[in-house]
Formats: sequence, C-alpha cells, structure tokens
Amino acid sequence: MIIPEAHRLSKVKTYYFARKLAEIDQMNQDGNVPVINLGIGSPDINPPASVVNAIQEASDLPGVNKYQSYRGIPELRAAFSNWYKRHFQVEMDDHSEILPLIGSKEGIMHISMAFLNPGDQVLVPNPGYPAYTAVSEICQAEIRHYDLKEKNNWLPDLEALEAQDLSKVKIMWINYPHMPTGATATIAFFEKVVAFAKRNDILICHDNPYTFILNNDPVSIMQVEGAKEVALELTSLSKNYNMAGWRVGAVAGHADLINSILKFKSNMDSGMHKPIQLAAVEALNLTNEWHQQLNTQYEERRNYAWKIMDLVGCSYDKNASGLFIWGRIPDDVDHAETLSDAYLYDARVFITPGHIFGSIGEKYLRISLCADLDALTEAHDRIVQVLKPEVL
Repeated sequence: MIIPEAHRLSKVKTYYFARKLAEIDQMNQDGNVPVINLGIGSPDINPPASVVNAIQEASDLPGVNKYQSYRGIPELRAAFSNWYKRHFQVEMDDHSEILPLIGSKEGIMHISMAFLNPGDQVLVPNPGYPAYTAVSEICQAEIRHYDLKEKNNWLPDLEALEAQDLSKVKIMWINYPHMPTGATATIAFFEKVVAFAKRNDILICHDNPYTFILNNDPVSIMQVEGAKEVALELTSLSKNYNMAGWRVGAVAGHADLINSILKFKSNMDSGMHKPIQLAAVEALNLTNEWHQQLNTQYEERRNYAWKIMDLVGCSYDKNASGLFIWGRIPDDVDHAETLSDAYLYDARVFITPGHIFGSIGEKYLRISLCADLDALTEAHDRIVQVLKPEVL
C-alpha cells in the first residue's frame, strides 16, 4: 500500500537543481567526458584558514557534542551583532534580535511557518529564488508574483503594487544583491520599502546572502529607521565565507518577530553543532581583507564568464554583483532552456536556464562563478567546438 502524500505538497515540485544534478551525475557515469557544471552557486574555494582551524580545535573541546541552545551560543549571537555594527553601523541586540540558523534557507521555511496561514498572500519576486514560492505553497499561502524588469534595474515598482488590493498580503520577499540578476539596492530604496510595509501592514523579508560578493556598496535593510518593526533580514555564511556545506546563517529583527520564529524553530531542530558555531564566530570577526582577496578571485572568473556570455550572444550588466552572470539570450532564440540543453548535451557544459527563477527569466541564462579558471576556459572551448561556424 502506498500512503498518499499530504495535500500541501500537491503544487510543490522537487527542487530543480536536485533533479538536474541527478541527470548530470548519470551523464558523468555514462560518458567519458565529465560535465562542467556552471549552474550551481556552491562555492568551491576553501573557507578562511583560520575558520577551518577553529572548527578543528573546537572539535576537541569537552562537551561540544551535546545538544546546543535553540537560540545559538552567546558567542555566535554576539558575533552577528558585532558584524552588523561593524559593517552597517546598526545596533542589533544579541540577546533578543538575532537568531542563528542552520543555514538561511532554513530561515525561509521558519519565517513562513511562523507567520503564514492558509489563504494568506505572499508577494514573491519574478525572477527570484524558487524557495520563496515552494515554501509559500507548503504553507498553503496564495502566491502573488510581482515582476522585476531589467529597465527598472530589477527593483519592484512599489507604486504599481500599492495601486492593487494588498489587504490579504502578509509577507513580501525581497533579495538584494538580487539572485539571479545581480542587481543591487540602496538605502533610499529600503526606506521606500519600509514605508510601504508600514502603510500596508506587510512583513518585509529581506534575504541577503550575497552581501559582500563583488559588491562595492553593501547595505542592510536594518540601516533604515523603524525597519526592525516591519522587516526581517536573513544573512548567511555560505557565500560570504565559503561555508555553504557548514549550514550556518541568522535572521535579524524585532524581538517579538524573532520569538515567533523561535517558537517554530525550537520544534524543528535541537541546535547547531557547537564547533560550527565557534568557527562561524571566527569568520564573522574577519576583516574586510578576506572579502577583498575573495573578490579578486571572483573578478578573474567573472572575466571568463563574460567571454562565455559573449560567445553565446548574450547581453549582460557588467555592474551586477553576486556570484552569477545573468545574460539575456539573442532575440531569435525563443527560450533559454533550448540553449541550456544544447550546451549540456552537445558540449557537456551546464548553464542554468533562467525560467526556473520565474517566467521573466525565460529569455535569460545564468552562469555561476563557482568554477575555477580551468573549468571556465574548458567550458568556453567546448562551446566553441559545437557552435555553428556562422555563429562564431
């Protein structure tokens, strides 16, 4: 007998990359030429050496394998608080306004489960991170996609949104530096968002994992006066410190909002492994020199990624931030997935088709910078070999 799954999963599909990576793994098993994966934003560069040393040393300490606090160890909360103060000149109370997470993706689920009821509406960006849609569907909320357009620098049209009926909207997801486009936001924009939230009784959830990656002007929504009352901000060590597999991040906001999230979270996990928390403390205390060194490597990779975009005829913004290059495909190609599949099956190079981030992404490809120069060069050469002569 097969037990039917819950109705809440009826609209939820397996995460695209889980399906695609399984296909790529099978291709690698069946073929002699391994696929070069330029699709996934999983940092391949090692974390800072001092962070690796910290987790090694902490693993030998007595008692570290016990259950840990649901709120995270005090040292980690203090490190996040100091991180906000040092980088953004923002005071976040480490006792009540910071909640460490087992990765910020976990936070998307926790926030949604803590605040959404069936039938509540959620404003989700198109294009945007697919998890916002998937988690909202699991919560049986009604999704209202709002379009982000290239001509508006991938920022939402708040005036157009406010002309609509927003009475049922509970949460609005925003994400800057934006994934997948690399667009950035300013304090002036965040001020408008906070004012918008206050007028319409909406909780703004700012997902901010790419803070320092190729970003010359990092900002936090918490820099806006009054933001704590209407906004939550997710941050992560996955991209900024190359600790994706370590699963550590945090959510920041008003104590009452944090306590609501904790009510759900405390029923979902039993705390984060203490050595990982202590290593995260070391990472958060690093100076800007770490990010400067990291971005030097990403700048070199970005130059090669641009060459690939040029090769396949895509236009792109050289001022974009983050770990990805977002390129618009030629007008005579109907759908980016057509190109993505061609490069995967003919050149054995995987480039992400933009439709997985929303309908507006159908004419875009995304290249990840989480591949070294050798891989990017080889990917370029393979695509050259399969392109028709008239395209070159």
